[in-house]
Amino acid sequence: MFRRPRHPPEVDFSNKPPPRRRRITEAGRARGDLVRLGLSPHWSEDLYHRTLRLTWPQFLLLIAGAYLAVNVVFATLFFLEPGSITNARPGYFRDAFFFSVETFGTIGYGVLAPGSDYANILMTIETLVGLTFVALTTGVMFARISRPTARVLFANVAVVAAHDGVPTLMVRIGNERPNQILEAEVSVTLLREESSIEGRRMRRFYDLRLERAHTPTFALSFTVMHKIDVTSPLYGHDAASLDGIGAELLMTVTGLDETSAQALHARHSYMPDDIRFGHAYADIFGLMKDGRRAIDYGRFHMTEGSTDLDQPPKP
Repeated sequence: MFRRPRHPPEVDFSNKPPPRRRRITEAGRARGDLVRLGLSPHWSEDLYHRTLRLTWPQFLLLIAGAYLAVNVVFATLFFLEPGSITNARPGYFRDAFFFSVETFGTIGYGVLAPGSDYANILMTIETLVGLTFVALTTGVMFARISRPTARVLFANVAVVAAHDGVPTLMVRIGNERPNQILEAEVSVTLLREESSIEGRRMRRFYDLRLERAHTPTFALSFTVMHKIDVTSPLYGHDAASLDGIGAELLMTVTGLDETSAQALHARHSYMPDDIRFGHAYADIFGLMKDGRRAIDYGRFHMTEGSTDLDQPPKP
């Protein structure tokens, strides 16, 4: 059935600059004061996806709550007819509840048993519900456990420093797992607010050309670089001007996990105050006393001030 969207009367839809939003793309979660209007889906229409998005504590709490609720419902039905449960104490609801638990889990200790046709019918229905509940719970739990996750570490800040004499945007990423990500692909997109000739404000996307967007094996660390020349959408901008146009850098990483042979993806976003001009990343590679090479992830987010780029180039 079609549901006509309704907008609260206090919302202003006039052609005015929208309020600033922070990191609405990071980790796939809306942040700030962004409100979704005009959608009225029923909670059951996307139940599977909603369940997968729950945190583990929320998911376990949902399963426990549903388990107790179903047993309380059937216990109440058993309790409504006195004598329906053999050996149950009259007026003791907990006997009906524990009999429901035994039936739901197909346990059957032999102390409590159905004592009438009414109880046998309820037992049959509850057994079917219990089998379905266990099957669905097992499937969703397996889907949650087997869902591929990319342990890609993004530097807290992006930096802009001179590289081969050209101002260059750099973002450091790392692989937190000891295995490799095969055929890794990286993309960086600039999101900014613009106005059309007619005065309509919109959010535009500009793909940034990278020095190297592909690596056959991503094992330890990878620095993504974009030269800020006259063809770059970042040319002539600094942190203040990027903030003025509502800019956001969206970075995505995709690849194939060599252990599970599953496709991985990760993303992160950087706001203007997350970009440090005139800085460079601190070195994270070194040598141990025994001569072995080492990578120090404790220095992964560190930057060092530089004098080779005091101001961005002006158009």
